[in-house]
Amino acid sequence: MMEEYVPSRYILSYLDYLEYERKLSNNTLKSYKNDLKKFDMFFKGGLKEITYKDLQRYVSSIQDMNTRSIAHHITVINSFYMFLQNDGIITDNPCTNIASPKIPKKLPVFLTEEETDKLLNINLVTPYDYRNKAMLELLYATGLRISELCNLKLIDIDIENCFVRVFGKGKKERIVPVTDLALKYLKLYIGNYRNIILKSKVSEYLFISNSLNNITRQGFFKIIKKECKRAGITKNVSPHVLRHSFATHLLKHGADLRIIQELLGHEDISTTQIYAHLVNEKLKEDYQCHPRNKIV
Repeated sequence: MMEEYVPSRYILSYLDYLEYERKLSNNTLKSYKNDLKKFDMFFKGGLKEITYKDLQRYVSSIQDMNTRSIAHHITVINSFYMFLQNDGIITDNPCTNIASPKIPKKLPVFLTEEETDKLLNINLVTPYDYRNKAMLELLYATGLRISELCNLKLIDIDIENCFVRVFGKGKKERIVPVTDLALKYLKLYIGNYRNIILKSKVSEYLFISNSLNNITRQGFFKIIKKECKRAGITKNVSPHVLRHSFATHLLKHGADLRIIQELLGHEDISTTQIYAHLVNEKLKEDYQCHPRNKIV
């Protein structure tokens, strides 16, 4: 029988710091825990005495992973040792000269405005159609993360003042305006169909699943796949694609990058700048249509 893994007190202290001081999301915390567990088990403890050469050996052992995973491992380990150094537990950070592999920039997938219109053109018959329409319109109108959408509560929607209150990464609150069209379908869903889906149950959550709980990421993923198939959209569309589409379309129509950063809840403007690359790539593509752009 395999012995159960028990994290060292240094790792537990670091994870507490990430959860309670840095306020990282549950998903991010889970990924940090997994990386640290793999690292800790490789050395069978004794992380305080790890040297630069030990780290080189560890990095060599994970070369079968993809570039992004290796880079994440190195980032997590470096952050862990910076924490130990700041707390005076170690003097030098053994990660200082460990190079992280360069991750090739991959531009995110987004829908064109025409594709978005097709996706949102849902034939409204059942209460679930109205729910799906309200969810998709709201996601495209606000650029919310899917986790943020799933956790929305009725009290987070301010119909009168046309905004939604969102609790993003690290439970940071932000206020995001909502379009008139999204508000129209939210009102229809809340006023006429939400209670039908709920039957006699009471819930504080805005979007209700078929099992009468709040909608889940997996549930929403199935919905968007079904609606894409209905609309004839062949792109690999995830809920995050609507977030990318929201930002790309705003930028294309002249919105300021800093405003988009605030709406998306990005801490760093460099994260938002990827959408400028998307728009520039589309401009280059469209420019090929210029009648005098071909050499004869």
